[in-house]
Amino acid sequence: MNDTDSGAAHTADTHHSIRVEGARENNLQDVSVELPKRRLTVFTGVSGSGKSSLVFGTIAAESRRLIDETYSTFVQGFMPNLPRPDVDVLEGLTTAIMVDQERMGANARSTLGTVTDANAMLRGLFSRIGEPHIGGPTAFSFNIPTSKASGVMTDAKGEKTIVKDAVYLGGMCADCEGRGTVSDLDLAQIIDESKSLEEGAILVPGYKADGWMVAPFKVVVPSDVPIGQLTEEQRQELLHAEQRKVKVENINVTYEGLIPKIRKSMFSKDPDSLQSHLKAFVERVAVFAPCPACAGTRLNESARSVKIGGISIADVCAMQVTDAAAWVRTIDNPGVAPLVAGLLHLFDSFVEIGLGYLSLDRPSGTLSGGEAQRTKMIRHLGSALTDVTYVFDEPTVGLHPHDIERMNKLLLELRDKGNTVLVVEHKPETIAIADHVVDLGPRAGTEGGAICFEGDVAGLQASDTLTGHHLDHRAELKSKVRSAKGSLEIRGANTHNLQSVDVDIPLGVLTVVTGVAGSGKSSLIHGSLAGGEGVVTVDQGAIKGSRRSNPATYTGLLEPIRKAFAKANGVKPALFSANSEGACPTCNGNGQIFTELGFMETVATPCEDCGGKRFQAAVLEYRFGGLNIAEVLDLSVEEALAFFSDGEAKTPAVAKILERLKDVGLGYVRLGQPLNTLSGGERQRIKLAMHMKDAGGTYILDEPTTGLHLADVDNLLALLDRLVDAGKSVIVIEHHQAVMAHADWIIDLGPGAGQDGGRVVFEGTPAELIADRSTLTGQHLADYVGG
Repeated sequence: MNDTDSGAAHTADTHHSIRVEGARENNLQDVSVELPKRRLTVFTGVSGSGKSSLVFGTIAAESRRLIDETYSTFVQGFMPNLPRPDVDVLEGLTTAIMVDQERMGANARSTLGTVTDANAMLRGLFSRIGEPHIGGPTAFSFNIPTSKASGVMTDAKGEKTIVKDAVYLGGMCADCEGRGTVSDLDLAQIIDESKSLEEGAILVPGYKADGWMVAPFKVVVPSDVPIGQLTEEQRQELLHAEQRKVKVENINVTYEGLIPKIRKSMFSKDPDSLQSHLKAFVERVAVFAPCPACAGTRLNESARSVKIGGISIADVCAMQVTDAAAWVRTIDNPGVAPLVAGLLHLFDSFVEIGLGYLSLDRPSGTLSGGEAQRTKMIRHLGSALTDVTYVFDEPTVGLHPHDIERMNKLLLELRDKGNTVLVVEHKPETIAIADHVVDLGPRAGTEGGAICFEGDVAGLQASDTLTGHHLDHRAELKSKVRSAKGSLEIRGANTHNLQSVDVDIPLGVLTVVTGVAGSGKSSLIHGSLAGGEGVVTVDQGAIKGSRRSNPATYTGLLEPIRKAFAKANGVKPALFSANSEGACPTCNGNGQIFTELGFMETVATPCEDCGGKRFQAAVLEYRFGGLNIAEVLDLSVEEALAFFSDGEAKTPAVAKILERLKDVGLGYVRLGQPLNTLSGGERQRIKLAMHMKDAGGTYILDEPTTGLHLADVDNLLALLDRLVDAGKSVIVIEHHQAVMAHADWIIDLGPGAGQDGGRVVFEGTPAELIADRSTLTGQHLADYVGG
């Protein structure tokens, strides 16, 4: 009371910062920093400078660990035991909510509507006011089947009732089990109708005409008659016969039709577990088509028959969110007013965050990293929580400059509600709105991990740091653009929202395809060009490989390194493989012990015997150029390049691959770093390094600037120029204005997103786009280059 009267500040109000002292996670070098609470702090620095180690690995990780400790011992027993971050002092932490770019799980039943609770609200709405009334919300769920039951039912009071054929309604389509698609096999890829069995009519790998796998079929159907000339009965026997015993050369064998046989042996297994030639066959033969019973809506006829104003729940889910919001506004029924208000708030959030072009039936696994991150943001925008720390990892990924303005507004909105917002970001537009900036560096890996600058944006611009120098740096238009050497024709493209697009992609030049998020860029390029002859697609998808995979194994670096170690020490190369004879027996060469926790996430703890080095102690005695194999794998690409380029460790085969990795801006990545710890942009650049030796004439890159510092973008542009000068055609899907300005040719899609996009609104050189200024891209690019 006295405090208030005298106007003195309350002691509780003095805790206005998060204090970090002596942070040493990964490459951080005793970092100490004070971050203001209830403010927007942006962390900048080159890739690999330690931003994520400080924000995610230290601050957010400790917040989560402390919250986990508040649960009962029983619950903690089922939870991962998180290690304490390597830091001396952490004070003033609040609950941290991480909004990362991890793609959403590609569960076949998961859609945008189910992950955002829009479907749950729609089910409630249709069960209340839909005509005709068929039942509760479960009657509209494509994850719940309709079931019939008979027997004795006991209620909550213990009273028993005999029920006969009681029907429990669900909305699942019985034919596709609520998946919306049914898998079919392309018979033309399995059987050559023009040949007989003796001539090799069966095209399945391993089924040789004179082999044992085909022998039973020759006994059952005529082996010298072309398949196309078999009778209907014989064809049925060959393809779909049920199991039975037949005699082949006086031996009893089990005979089964070809289709059920290969379904069991190949198609019921995870494709990734098959040998590469079998996997290629399975992917070629399996075709997914919309379920004919439900027309791909996942819902049974009963659920689709219920309508509100002539619209069914399936129709709403298929609409673009902006249209669904307009439909909800037409509902005027006081009985469902709270539901309608909740749906409108959700749909308006979608539009505000720039995702109004999506539909609720979009499978969640098909969302890009940026879209997935913004979908997760929607959950927090309407949250009643305040004084929370929100941690974002490059929220502007996949956003056009026009959409970045909206994202900035949302970040400021979260801050103004009284939250602390921490953002790891490279884009100057987002750095500009920060209340506080922390710049890490000066370089990557071991040369990074230190605070180069801390303060406001004006201070960063004036500072003598790499980020400060590049903040106002603007790419200039090329004085002379290259001329095309032919073109790739796209005619009548109509994937997703494309509206019968006809466009010519020039060859032999750097072409940038741009447009607002959702305008149809990826649909046009991936839908029409990817997979074509001589076309190399380098995307940000996960690299196939286990947790044992690392850049050294993926790029083929390890092979010549193992041979060099073996030759220098007079022993077998297998000793220098953590997947073979040299592996630590305790962790089997993983470096970590993995504890499976059933339905919880798996916990990894460093192996105590090898200390995480993955090799047996005896193997680490062998040296090459003064280093053992574990020390070599701990080198960064840049350090390894210096090591293998000169002196007694000189190995040209290794240096060649390392040179390519350095060229794509991955000089800071360690050779033995697990692949699953790399970001989407880093994965893409590793793939690009691998493909640089390919004979492909056309490269498609999907947002290669993701995760790149302003200073690294120049290196990327130089690399793209080298590719084009070497006679390649490079097509880049990109929003970064520096890349647009550097292009020889720009194709701009729009004018808006979703159904408002899908058209080519401009084709020409960057200079013509700026002079034209008729599109959103043209206006932003003109502002960027100061035109």
